[in-house]
Parts: sequence; C-alpha cells; structure tokens
Amino acid sequence: MYRFLKQHSLRPALVWEKARDKIEQCEDGRLIFDDTVLNKQYSYEIEGVRKQWSGNEKAIIKGIGVVNLVYYNPHTKRKWIIDFRLFDPDRDGKTKLDHMQEMIALAGKRDIRYKTILFDSWYATSAMMNYIQRCGKYFYTTLKSNRLVDESRGKNPYNNVSRLQWNDLVLKEGKTVKIKGVMRDMKVKLFRVVASDSDTEYIVTNDTTQCLAEDAQKENAIRWKIEQFHREEKQLTGIEACQCRINRSQRNHILCCILVWMSLATMGYQTNETLYQVKTGLFKQFLTQQLRTPLTHFH
Repeated sequence: MYRFLKQHSLRPALVWEKARDKIEQCEDGRLIFDDTVLNKQYSYEIEGVRKQWSGNEKAIIKGIGVVNLVYYNPHTKRKWIIDFRLFDPDRDGKTKLDHMQEMIALAGKRDIRYKTILFDSWYATSAMMNYIQRCGKYFYTTLKSNRLVDESRGKNPYNNVSRLQWNDLVLKEGKTVKIKGVMRDMKVKLFRVVASDSDTEYIVTNDTTQCLAEDAQKENAIRWKIEQFHREEKQLTGIEACQCRINRSQRNHILCCILVWMSLATMGYQTNETLYQVKTGLFKQFLTQQLRTPLTHFH
C-alpha cells in the first residue's frame, strides 16, 4: 500500500469519471460547496499539513484542508461527491475561493445539470456572488451580521445587516437589498431566521422570486447534506488515518477514501440502507464466509 500511494499520481478527475454514470441529475439539482479539515494534530512532518480552523473541533488545529463539491438531487434526496480540491496554498498558491470557482467552471464544461449553488458565509464574497450571477445560476448562503447592505435603493448609506429593522411581514417575506460590492444591477432577497440553536441567521439569495422565509430556510438547510458527507467519510473510510509524509501519498490516500465512500453510497442506494449498515453488512458477510470456509488453515 505504501508503494502504491507513493508511486501513483491519482487526480480529482477520477472522482467525476466514477460518478458521472451513477449520479441522478435533474435540471433543478443543487451544487453544495464546503471544506473540511482532516485532523493531523499529532503529525509533525507530513507535507501539506498546516494550522487552520476546524468547524468540527471548534478550534485551530493542524490538518489537511479539503474543499468538496457535492451534487444533490432534491427529488430522490440523494447526494454524490463529484469533485474536490486540497487546500494547499504553499504548493499551488490557490485559496479556497479559487478552488470553488475552478470547480464551478469545470461543472459547466462537464454539462452538469443544476440550478442552485449552496455555500456558507465564508465563501459568500462579493466576487463569488458576482461570478455565480454571471453564470446564470441561483445561490443561497448566509451573511455575517456585520455585512453591509442597502435597502433604500441608494437613498441612505450602507448599513450592517444586524441593524436592519424587521416587522412581522418582513420577517415572513424578506427584504430586497443590495450587498455592498456586488454588481450594480444585482438585487438579492434577505431573510432573517432564528436557527435551531437560537442563533440568528441572515439567509440571502439572488432568486428574487423567493417569497417566504420558511422556504428560504429549507433551501439553505440542504447545505447540511455536505456535512453529512464529511461525517460519513471520516467515520467509515479512514480518511484521517494515513501517516505517510509525502504530499502525493496523502493526496492519493484521500482520493481512494473518497472512492470508497462512493462505493458504499452506491450500494446503499441500491439496497436502501445507510452507509453504516452497508459497511457493517460487508464485514458480517466476510466473517461469516471465513468461519465457513477459512482462507487460512491452522495445523
């Protein structure tokens, strides 16, 4: 295994090669972006490891950052990983936003059918919103409370989102605002909702036909499908376990673990089981077979 990881050069395009015949595309599909950190807290000489914020640990840890792109079909309620990039600016000079824009462009070249892009507030830069608008797609994301917006059509200065006034009707139907830094003719709908942990979220979309905060909240909640993917690949594939020091070995191991997740997901969709049930079933079948006809015989 060590020689395989060291000597081969597997590329992210392999993920799409394996996924394109399996995913169930639809015209109103969703692209979901987010990053995760593979914990390498006790590793000191692994190439590509850097200190970065981990949402899972709620702290800055040493690890390898991975930006993932998940495709979600709202009709079948199924998801597929279709692309990913390693966040390694010391090696390639690219930011997470660069990786996201690159994957959006590649999705267009691959003729992937979708309508909406979902991402969290970290990716919600004016440049990214402008780019998605020019691509002719909708986006749903959240804004931080200090983000500057204008609801007066240029009559008053920009104001922090947290300082806007909300009555019952506006809470239900949202506000039409302009975000500072976005294209002059791009208006967005802004919704103020209370999340399950009692925190206030400001959901924003360039789909100005969106009329209800309840619907905007449901759409934004689809983004958590990628968090489910992150949890599954960490718990089921051993993606954080590799201790190889060479950058290429780490990249190959990560890609192989993503392919393992894809195989488990395919079997799960075929059998209508969770990925956890699929993996447990595979072990059970193997152990049963070995007990009946063991490969190794002891004398």
